[in-house]
Parts: sequence; C-alpha cells; structure tokens
Amino acid sequence: MATVKKIIPDNIIIDDNYIISLYMNDILEDNHNTKNVYVFCKKNNIQESDFYSFFGSLDAVKQSIWTKFLENAIATLEKDVNYANYPDKNKLLSLYFTLFEILTLNRSYVVYSLMENKQGMKNLKDFKHFRNHFKNFIKDIMETSTSENSSRVAKVARPVFSEGAWIQFLFILKFWIDDTSKSFEKTDIIIEKSVNTVVDLLDTKPLENLFDLGKFLWKEKMM
Repeated sequence: MATVKKIIPDNIIIDDNYIISLYMNDILEDNHNTKNVYVFCKKNNIQESDFYSFFGSLDAVKQSIWTKFLENAIATLEKDVNYANYPDKNKLLSLYFTLFEILTLNRSYVVYSLMENKQGMKNLKDFKHFRNHFKNFIKDIMETSTSENSSRVAKVARPVFSEGAWIQFLFILKFWIDDTSKSFEKTDIIIEKSVNTVVDLLDTKPLENLFDLGKFLWKEKMM
C-alpha cells in the first residue's frame, strides 16, 4: 500500500514540538511504530534534514516526548506565584498532580508507548532523559527548601531522596496505568498517600503513614 503524504500548511514552523506532534499522531492513528526516519519524513512530507536538525533518531523523539511532559508540568507549576513558598510536601503533591494531569491528556500514547514493546515498564529506555530531569527537579525542591525536614534530607543526601522519589513516580505510574476508576480518582488517592509517607519518613510518624498506605494498597489488591 502506498504511503499517504500529509500536506504541511505554509504557516507551519517545523520544530521539535511539531515533529513530536506528528510522531504521536502517527502512533495513535497507525497503532504501530514508524519503521525509520525516512518513512516518517516521507509520510509527513518533511525533509530528513529538518528532522535531523532536532533529533538524531526516532528513539530520541520518544525520549523527548517524556521530557516534554515533565517540562510542561514544571512550567505550569512555576506560573503559580505561590508555588515557591509551598512546603516540601505540597511541592511534591503539586508536581505529581500536574504531571499526571498532563499524562492523562496523553493517556492513549503513554499506555501504547509503555506496552508496545511487550515488556511494559521493564523497558525504561524512553525515560532516560526524563529520569535525569525529574531527579534534578526533586533535588532543586530540597535545595531551595528551608524546612527542618529538608535539613534532615541534606544529612542523608539529596541524591538518595531523589532516587526514592523516582521509584515512587514509577510506582504511581504503574498504578495509574491499571487504574479504571472514574477520573482516575484512585490514582489521586495513591499520590497523596505515597507523598505523605515519603515526606513523613523524615518526621516522627512514619509507621502510621506506612500502615495507612498499606491498608489502601491491600484493599485495592483484594478488590
């Protein structure tokens, strides 16, 4: 079957965002990955030289999509003039809620991208740059904080905390993928409970929050 070319309007500027948009649309419309850069460019009526001005490969496009999700979430948070003064817990909650709102807007692509390799979240190569940006943002939260908890984190080492936050994100992501509740309200619950647990591990009542989180997860598993 011949490849159907897309006509690019004269006023369209070909940049990284435009190429990402084309790639995501192709995935959702065709339900399979594009074979190579040549086929992708031919189908979308763009020059390979234009593609390579922004990306070195289709894998680079996939990695950039996840980075864009996070960058958009951070940009949204930074528009809030009150965000800088939030306590650590509220900053983390805001990050997760905003990020998962963006993922929900792109849920069809996200689910496909994680499942198309038949390894699910065992294959995280698309998260390479996203993971680094995410961990750096968590470190920035702790470095700019003046809370007593943040001082404790500094003693333990912020990289350890950022790695824990990354594992926490993957846990929430897996829960969200499997979540069938209305408006993903159960994911909202797990975000709040898991953030409370992680932050309060630096406080005096970690066991109570761990027990609360455990009860919720047990209930979801059994039901």
